[in-house]
Amino acid sequence: MQNGAILMQKKQYQTKSTFYSLPGGAQDPGESLVEALHRECQEELGTEVIAGEIIRLANFYKPKSQPALYQQQHQLDVLFRCQLAEEAYTPVNGPHWDKHPVAIEWIAIDRLSEIQLSLSFLQPMLFNIHAPYQPIYLGKHN
Repeated sequence: MQNGAILMQKKQYQTKSTFYSLPGGAQDPGESLVEALHRECQEELGTEVIAGEIIRLANFYKPKSQPALYQQQHQLDVLFRCQLAEEAYTPVNGPHWDKHPVAIEWIAIDRLSEIQLSLSFLQPMLFNIHAPYQPIYLGKHN
């Protein structure tokens, strides 16, 4: 977060729908959460970040693309407050960006209602990011 804006990935799918999401991804075996955060930001944003505190946790259950024993996949999203290590960062897709990227953009918090976010809980949570009290654990989401 910087100057009242959040760094987000703009993605466009085959349906031509445009969504915004936060940078990040799966934790590799043996990797700490902070190591995964650093790797994912380097891959997707092409820059280093300074990890701050964990500010939100949420559970997700989504259908598996190739179900074996279970029909759903459990995912735990961990949201860190971060700063960019370099002050003069220009938003660009990193060397190993996520699926369907269009751009990396700074989105002002007061513009969040104007864009479509990949996860429905993100808009109210990000809009109220500076509220004096917000629960850390957001519960189960689909």
